[in-house]
Amino acid sequence: MSLRVVYCGTPDFAVPALEALARLDEVGGERLELVAAYTQPDRPAGRGKKLTAPPVKQAALELGLPVEQPLTLRDATAQERLAGYRPDLLVVAAYGLILPPAVLDMPRLGAVNIHASLLPRWRGAAPINRAIEAGDAETGITIMQMEAGLDTGPMWHKLVEPIHGDDTAGSLHDRLAPLGATALIEALPRIIEGSEAPEPQDDAQACYAAKLAKPEARVDWREPADLIERRVRAFNPWPVAQTELEGKPLRIWGSRLATPTRQGEPGEVMELTEDGFAVQSGDGWLVLTSVQRAGGRPVSAADFARGRSLEGVMLG
Repeated sequence: MSLRVVYCGTPDFAVPALEALARLDEVGGERLELVAAYTQPDRPAGRGKKLTAPPVKQAALELGLPVEQPLTLRDATAQERLAGYRPDLLVVAAYGLILPPAVLDMPRLGAVNIHASLLPRWRGAAPINRAIEAGDAETGITIMQMEAGLDTGPMWHKLVEPIHGDDTAGSLHDRLAPLGATALIEALPRIIEGSEAPEPQDDAQACYAAKLAKPEARVDWREPADLIERRVRAFNPWPVAQTELEGKPLRIWGSRLATPTRQGEPGEVMELTEDGFAVQSGDGWLVLTSVQRAGGRPVSAADFARGRSLEGVMLG
């Protein structure tokens, strides 16, 4: 008997699980057949706005898989196209399109999602970023049975990943992506055999990971230093924490907490350090260690400060 799987994903996060599925010949006593990859349409990217295929499409083509890129899965034509692949299971990872009930009900095993948090914590679009921003000590991967609600379905499997004090959203993403592949492969036998039911989520413990927006990356120097420092890491590599210096944008790629030796006004540059320059926040100092002026490249804040009279200058 053959298990026909359709994979749905778009960004780099979704590539390791696709590749892991492609290497899997058999699971739960059934031969696994990866029959198609669904991903979002090619979009302009980079400074030249060149039309670029999403990472999952590139990986799928290298694997010799048929690739589908519908604008939506809500219309009958797209649903008929998907039904033509006769999927027994949909595997979804950061796909970016809503799967309506008609699609979720199509495969005999439904659809499972690779979600980058320990559900029910951080349901929603930006779980990696929000976990860092909140100061969580750990996060992980949840393999979840999909239903109509937003990340509300019962859970098949979890793997935990610690959040380090220097983790950015980028570094944590790069550890969670392969962990998602591992969690999926470990969960598949239970999903296919159906001998156990997945664990329901406790809705009372749920919190929402709102999609990132550029305006929230603007630093308010009246806020606590530890919150600003976590946001610098949570918004790296996008949208990148930002303040203003002499009326021009200054992006903040790296920072660290420092013990203040005197009190200034929020946003005031207090002193230069070996690795950058200290700025007064609402309750302490934050040393900026990597910055970027508009039109320039990220540089060490120490190099940026060299030759500039920054002490006493106000940011923001």
